[in-house]
Amino acid sequence: MACGKKTVIELNEDNWRQILTGEWMVEFYAPWCPACKALSQKWKEFAALGPSLGIKVGEVDVTTSPGLSGRFMVTALPTIFHVINGEFRQYKHTRDKDSFISFIDERKWELVEPVSNWKSPNSIQMSIVSSFFKLSQILRQIHNKLTEEYGVPSVGSYLIFAVATIILGALLGLVLVCAIDLIYPPKQPVVAKKDDRKKDSGDELDDEDIKDDLIDDASQSGGDHNSGTDSEAQGSPEAAKAKRRKNRRLDM
Repeated sequence: MACGKKTVIELNEDNWRQILTGEWMVEFYAPWCPACKALSQKWKEFAALGPSLGIKVGEVDVTTSPGLSGRFMVTALPTIFHVINGEFRQYKHTRDKDSFISFIDERKWELVEPVSNWKSPNSIQMSIVSSFFKLSQILRQIHNKLTEEYGVPSVGSYLIFAVATIILGALLGLVLVCAIDLIYPPKQPVVAKKDDRKKDSGDELDDEDIKDDLIDDASQSGGDHNSGTDSEAQGSPEAAKAKRRKNRRLDM
């Protein structure tokens, strides 16, 4: 699409960051796109007037630079962006030379809302989106090579990708689990020792034995003063409790 005078600057994955300085008008196109073909000559004529307008005019072939189409979130063709000092605005007016000129000369771009920071093409998140678009292009090239050069059926190619995806997902999951265990190691459960429990139960029995002896002494001393109190002590709740504790000691 570039004219003989090279007034339209071809942009790609390697040199696109030059549009972050100065004022630019950038078109995203595809060679097979009918609307892009209709715009081609008008875009060249507008680019020829770029120096007099104080701007640079560029274009991006989305078929050879899919990462840029993802970075700019291009969903329709042709798509035109106005860029000034790293601030991006999408051009949505009439696509002809006079409209392009008035958009720049009359500074109509100031009336257009700029792209938000989180969707800015030079942001980190859009760089990640760009990487996914590049990956999709690589996978498409591998698919075409398998089907065209090696004669692999399309179903076979999809099956290869499916198996590779499962294996890659399993490996990534294993790495993620190992990383989590390394960063946050699981806590070992605390198990009480049997000897400690036995010791504690023995201590409790010793305390109960002392209480039983005290109750026995109290009941015997009471019997020296009044013989009738023996029967009352035997029928009292304290005496019954002491008897149960004695039986418990005998069982042990």
